[in-house]
Amino acid sequence: MIAIASDHGGYSFKEIVKAWLAEMDVPCTDLGCHDESSVDYPEYADRLAKAVANKEVERGILICGTGIGMSISANRVPGIRATLVHDAFTARMSREHNDSNVLVLGGRVLGVEVAKDILNIWLNTPFGGDRHQRRLDKIELIGKKK
Repeated sequence: MIAIASDHGGYSFKEIVKAWLAEMDVPCTDLGCHDESSVDYPEYADRLAKAVANKEVERGILICGTGIGMSISANRVPGIRATLVHDAFTARMSREHNDSNVLVLGGRVLGVEVAKDILNIWLNTPFGGDRHQRRLDKIELIGKKK
């Protein structure tokens, strides 16, 4: 199960991504927002990140205008590896090297076809493990030292 959320700036793009997920038979739960009325993105990033961290869903997708605010907010939740992705290469590396569990998209900066390619790659690229896991373990240790 994938959770998806956006702010008002990413709402229309979120609806497109939800349709793609449905076409791919990927179960999806929408955590908001539900229209283009102004909202505060940290609330939606936090809601989705906690759902992923608590294993209520396998992974998540966040969308705002640029993706920057959602990335910052989601990565405040322990266990979240939210990656702002702009192309096929960063989508692949976010999964293969970083085991990204939250994909972040900028709805105002990505073209539709690029975003669809990113989504397909992110959903289908496995984590590489090995040396990459060692590095992720170090990130977790650094977070616990603070």
